[in-house]
Amino acid sequence: MTPPLIFPIYIAMRRIYLDYNATCPIFPEAVTAAANAMAHTGNASSIHADGRAARKIVEDAREQVAKLAGVRGAQIIFNSGATEGNNTILSGFADKLVLVSPVEHPSVLEATPTTTEFLPLKSDGTIDLDKFEVVMETSSPALVAVQLVNSETGIIQPVADIARIAKAKGALVLCDAVQAAGRIAIDFKELGVDYLTLSAHKFGGPQGIGALVFREGLQMPKFMRGGGQEKRQRAGTENIAAIAGFGAASIRALENLEDYQSRCTALRAKLESALRTAANDLIIVGENAPRVANTTDVILPNASAETQLMAMDLEGVSVSSGSACSSGTFKPSHVLAAMGYSADEARSALRFSTGWATTDADIENAANAYARMVSRLRK
Repeated sequence: MTPPLIFPIYIAMRRIYLDYNATCPIFPEAVTAAANAMAHTGNASSIHADGRAARKIVEDAREQVAKLAGVRGAQIIFNSGATEGNNTILSGFADKLVLVSPVEHPSVLEATPTTTEFLPLKSDGTIDLDKFEVVMETSSPALVAVQLVNSETGIIQPVADIARIAKAKGALVLCDAVQAAGRIAIDFKELGVDYLTLSAHKFGGPQGIGALVFREGLQMPKFMRGGGQEKRQRAGTENIAAIAGFGAASIRALENLEDYQSRCTALRAKLESALRTAANDLIIVGENAPRVANTTDVILPNASAETQLMAMDLEGVSVSSGSACSSGTFKPSHVLAAMGYSADEARSALRFSTGWATTDADIENAANAYARMVSRLRK
């Protein structure tokens, strides 16, 4: 006689990863480049042959990242990521007036000086340019900080117009372009900004590596001190392997941009249609605003994001809450609050973000899982 099972049997299933805006699966090319660099012995600051070989890896990658941003290699400073880059620039304006958008990443919002004012926001999540012009008539900020793409909603800001207005009044402009890289074309000169920050892991590179892009001729704040690396702008031995992976990912993202956009646009349309079928009162955040193709942020009224997130996780689907999680408690999304959504609505958002490895089957299965979740929640 077969003895009864004491423990349940779990059938392994392929998880569906739809959280690319948190971190993107790394490109195979980036893995290969990082592994090859890791196998090399040498400090890029050393002057012997091994050091020069390491330096070549760094400088080749610098040119690759520069192509992604539309700049010269001399305008790239490697660092640990956009959080460091944003903090670096903001540290140079500690005693000056800074204007920031209210939907910025915490690495901007929590690093701003006490003399900070918010840019006016429209209900669709974009900066109100008419009101911004009025603000600039009566205010004299030293710096304006505005993201190119929002991480929660995917909404694209009119950065070139914002920069034009700001520069006309003598303000410098910092642009967090983390969620734009690999999703839309980036042309630093066309944007008209002075500083731009990137993180490799958001579009297929390694984690823990990023870049600060700057307009040539500017005085750069120093955040990391104690060495002459990165043109004496960022102390610390270069992470050669991660830098190599960053460079390889930049080339892959740039070369595949058009295909990426068309694929993700089709996937988004399919996903949003299915989600709306599952819940006809669903709110698609920024639906009528310019958005990157890979991001869908939805509000399911009267259903907490925490409950939805756990339910989807149990279904084998990795998505993200539109809320910030702190010490195990969910707080309303500051992005949605700034857009005028109620606290309950801001607590009820889920973000789906797709990318280079997402398939039609992933979208279909995730949508089916969402429909089952909605059915259970609304019994």
